[in-house]
Amino acid sequence: MIKLTRRTALAGLAITPLASLRAQTVDFPDRPLRLVVGFPPGGPNDLLARLIAPGVGERLKRTVVVENRAGANGEIAAASVAKAPPDGSVIMLGSNGSTTIAPALSRNVPYDIRTDFVAVAPVGINPMLLVVRNDLPAANVAELLALARAKPGKLNGASAGAGGATHLALELFKSMGRVDIVHVPYKGGGPAMADLMAGQVDLYFGGLSTALPHVKAGKMRALGQTLGVRSPAAPDIPTIAEAGLPGYEAAISYGIFLPTGTPAVLVERLHDAVDATIRSPDIARRFTELGADPQFSSPAEFAAYVADDLAKWARLAKEAGLKAD
Repeated sequence: MIKLTRRTALAGLAITPLASLRAQTVDFPDRPLRLVVGFPPGGPNDLLARLIAPGVGERLKRTVVVENRAGANGEIAAASVAKAPPDGSVIMLGSNGSTTIAPALSRNVPYDIRTDFVAVAPVGINPMLLVVRNDLPAANVAELLALARAKPGKLNGASAGAGGATHLALELFKSMGRVDIVHVPYKGGGPAMADLMAGQVDLYFGGLSTALPHVKAGKMRALGQTLGVRSPAAPDIPTIAEAGLPGYEAAISYGIFLPTGTPAVLVERLHDAVDATIRSPDIARRFTELGADPQFSSPAEFAAYVADDLAKWARLAKEAGLKAD
């Protein structure tokens, strides 16, 4: 048993304020913070970053500037942030295309999302829509699976590019449904949907925010959405899981990351700022308009989600023999 003398008690009183003072000195740099996005202006990653940047900056009492570093499906941006100073000055808004899908396909990426980054907070999930050409003789997911099984190798499915989220959603559908559908990669979602509307391909997994307007205009038909629950942006469209393929789930997810080594107090402060910003009614409404469902969890829970997502796509890549070009 330690006897607390008057001297040690006074020493303890003297140390406590000093320790608090040191803790208080850990803060974000007193200059604009960079929120790096790995895609050009105007895309979903960029739009979400610009929606939350003002609110995050207000809560951190710093200016947050969105910086676009496009290229290689977000990998160039991720590689640069991984090497940035771990002082909170450089933040990344990344999607699972660069954080989990690219590494799962054994692509030589110069970073490891599990060791080079700290998972701070989820931002949102953008479900995809399984859409088909208007004259395809399948009114729902169950009928599409039956058609594909009756005609193995005869149906074709477009993607926005080999190794991307729309491609992996198709491959997961093929694997779980045990069907043979020919993959047709395009250079972007726009050309893929254009050929779907023209009847050149049979089906496509498109981002909800970009595919839904074409569905409403009658240019293609939606058979299901890829999340486990229906998105508030499309409550009348069933999930693929409930429409004929139980357990199916795929999505484009977005989150906030910092370089490994960033002090825990800054991680928590940034998490709280992001979380509070996304919970504000105006931001939540604008997320829904973009087809993204707001997401909330602790840094530890988000890190576990990222690890699970990486394992899921790595398992699919191995089973289907998938490799990025």
